[in-house]
Amino acid sequence: MPGRVARVDRGSLTVLTKAGELRVLVAAQLAHDRDPLNAPTVGDWVVLQDGLLTEVLPRRSAIVRGGAGSPETPQVLAVNVDKVFVVCSLEDRFRARRLERLLVLAWQSGAAPVAVLTKADIVEDVAGAIAATKRLIGAGDVVAVSSISGLGMDAVRALLEPRATVVLIGPSGAGKSTLANRLGRGAVDLATGELRGDGRGRHTTIARELVRLPGGALLIDTPGLRALALFDADQAIGHAFGEIEELATACRFSDCGHSSEPGCAVKQAIAAGTLDVERYMSFENLRREQRHLATGRREHVAEPNRHKTLGGSAHNLRKR
Repeated sequence: MPGRVARVDRGSLTVLTKAGELRVLVAAQLAHDRDPLNAPTVGDWVVLQDGLLTEVLPRRSAIVRGGAGSPETPQVLAVNVDKVFVVCSLEDRFRARRLERLLVLAWQSGAAPVAVLTKADIVEDVAGAIAATKRLIGAGDVVAVSSISGLGMDAVRALLEPRATVVLIGPSGAGKSTLANRLGRGAVDLATGELRGDGRGRHTTIARELVRLPGGALLIDTPGLRALALFDADQAIGHAFGEIEELATACRFSDCGHSSEPGCAVKQAIAAGTLDVERYMSFENLRREQRHLATGRREHVAEPNRHKTLGGSAHNLRKR
């Protein structure tokens, strides 16, 4: 029986099937697979047999981050999504650097990113925030919404095509679950927290969950991302910072480091004010982080092999 994973809990999964919602266990060969990329996750299409999940079908998109405690280890947040709603609150000052990192995660998934700016009813310069976000997202859509007043909700619903899957990602307290409930029009009831004393939302989502929306789309809500380590994201960084990559092709030297080389188009754009220096520094910081994490992953993979070699040497010595 085919099905789609709606929720993953310790020891069991919730799978949507033609027969209804089922709670199933994972077959031993999958449960013992040590590669975290192979573990069934929310959004997966799977095969069930005799009450067990026996096969995970190929994925067409995946949101993968570095693990919270171990950034060199991948963690799959959601798969088989068509659009990634990057949800950020306008309650505080506009955080371009945080949004850039989330957009890289979205581009890396292979799905289309959409920036959803929540709590638009409590800020004055909504147009300025939208313009700033459009400079960061490139080809993606930007929508400002208020789940309280309903501002922008029709624009969000217009992006929810029947049978398409959308995932919500963003920091804690950004209003993802409240947005999901508003889109569900009573058919979705995800837990939301009361406002704290400072007016900020409380983080309440503790598990990723796929739900059906009234218009036929499917939505995946996710817990807030407090710290986000990107995983194997070099290509996605280039996509998210496309204007810098395009400038680099005009540099005099193909291996230009954009520091002291003559004929550097990137430096010229910064000097002319057409490229924001903070955005360029963010681009370089993300690339530097990826190089560091790539080194850590190589060492992480090499370490078990080193122990295996040492163990084999010790075994040979004992045999002598």
